[in-house]
Amino acid sequence: MTVSAVQTTPASDSCITYVGRTLAADGDVSFDWSSTYAKISFQGDYLAVRASDTKKDYFNVWIDREMSAEADKVLCINSADTLLTIVSSGDFKKGKKQASHSVIIQKRTEADQGRTTFHEFLTDKGLLQAAPVKERLIEFVGDSYTCGYGIENSVARNRYTPETQNTSKTYCALLARYFDADFITVSHSGKGITRNYDDSDRQSRWYMPERYTCTFDNARQPKWEPGDLKPDITMIYLGQNDFSTERQPMRDPFKNSYKRLIKEIKDYYGDDHPILCVSTKVDKLLFDFVRECVEECGYKNVYYDGMFQAVHLDNDQELGADWHPNWKAHIKLAYALIPYFSTITGWDMQPSKPIE
Repeated sequence: MTVSAVQTTPASDSCITYVGRTLAADGDVSFDWSSTYAKISFQGDYLAVRASDTKKDYFNVWIDREMSAEADKVLCINSADTLLTIVSSGDFKKGKKQASHSVIIQKRTEADQGRTTFHEFLTDKGLLQAAPVKERLIEFVGDSYTCGYGIENSVARNRYTPETQNTSKTYCALLARYFDADFITVSHSGKGITRNYDDSDRQSRWYMPERYTCTFDNARQPKWEPGDLKPDITMIYLGQNDFSTERQPMRDPFKNSYKRLIKEIKDYYGDDHPILCVSTKVDKLLFDFVRECVEECGYKNVYYDGMFQAVHLDNDQELGADWHPNWKAHIKLAYALIPYFSTITGWDMQPSKPIE
């Protein structure tokens, strides 16, 4: 395709819909939280993006369809400035002619893999107004489980590699698809409420309650302003890293920080905003900590759920890299959470609808 045939549109153009925490400046859009995605509609047979990344990030792409567990293609951005073809004529089904096309491009790796900036999109016939954020929107606050850490690795003893991380296969994505919702994740592997895995970042005290208020995962400024991107429900799934390496946090500091996180969420979205607080199966004491936080926080519409050992077992069939849950385990988590979401939000359960 010749340069003269290409039309360019700044990444911050209002015809593009972003789901997740982003920062727009001078036509660019930057982000680093995992699962952040853009919805794009266009005419013609060609869509590309001029982008840059501070490290190396992977992206899922779906063409003319909704997001699913398996993407149509996976792309990588690992350059200070690169032109990446998202869709070309060969990506469309043969014999299927359409006046316009839609694309979703989603960051499948987390912030430690890099911060991405979209500069501009290029098409042969121009962009159209993309689909808006869906009527239902869910926010998930978590750690490596929420990030999809090692979810595509089939051997528990294998070490994590970024290629095996995929947020579209997590319990978050499964729940969102089941309820026909968009979703946002605010998550970072290894982070906790008052203690990170193996007590890392102890000096900086850079834990999830501190990160939650930030636009970027790996930067304290600027602070996040949600604007119109208000979820219908927020789920917190944290605490596993606080109890890591056979240690546990002190009860009162943990509870104070957890209640602060609840307050931050309420400050963003209002007193009526529902929050589901879920404890992981890592330690029985964590169940008490989280339950007490819910009971003592003083806010309405704050709920508790405990994920016990039987939800998914530590065996080779349900574990990905570094002993993290694989896709099979995430499906079980989603099934266990569906009734809570249905009751809290009023969204109907559909018994015959599979989780996929």
